[in-house]
Amino acid sequence: MTYNEIKQDKSIHDYIELADASLGARGFTEHSFAHVTAVAEKAGGILETLGYGAREIELVKIAGYLHDIGNLVNRVDHSQSGAVMAFRILDNLGFDSKEIAGIVTAIGNHDEGTGVPVSDLAAALILADKSDVRRNRVRKFDESTFDIHDRVNYSVTASELIIDDDKTKIELNLTIDTKYGSVMDYFEIFMGRMLLCRKAAERLGLKFKLVINNQQLL
Repeated sequence: MTYNEIKQDKSIHDYIELADASLGARGFTEHSFAHVTAVAEKAGGILETLGYGAREIELVKIAGYLHDIGNLVNRVDHSQSGAVMAFRILDNLGFDSKEIAGIVTAIGNHDEGTGVPVSDLAAALILADKSDVRRNRVRKFDESTFDIHDRVNYSVTASELIIDDDKTKIELNLTIDTKYGSVMDYFEIFMGRMLLCRKAAERLGLKFKLVINNQQLL
């Protein structure tokens, strides 16, 4: 079964939609189809650039698309609940047990609270997920109601994840409008994510670099 077929599955569509609605009710940033599709495509692109096989690329894209469905249960420990949900979905769809294991492992380890890049799929998913920082993920329209997460996401006007030609470095390049959030604000809430990205990059044989407003910070 393919990534495109997973995207057409009605139950998966409903789970993603309703998981995002649950987060929206709490004022969290967007975790719906724009986010999960971006993560899926970016994770696939990382493995493709590094020369992985077609099926591994397909599996990491499926993991990326499913990675946030656990928010349907609760934001807390959503990576673990999402992994369990993904197991049931994929098992019912007739996936091979080793493919299920790879996807479930990646989903269960994508969050900085408990995640570890224990596999190449998990590492690619972590890098893709944590680099999806952008202004249009903020749901609020009134800037006076922004919390620090809103300010930081809204401040990011451009985001690019780049693997160099030698395939030795992966760079997250951000442009931040400091009117809305400072570089220190970014580090205050995202340091854990960036350290996890560094470990994920190392799993893939890469060095992780963070560049904000043309200044290298990691």
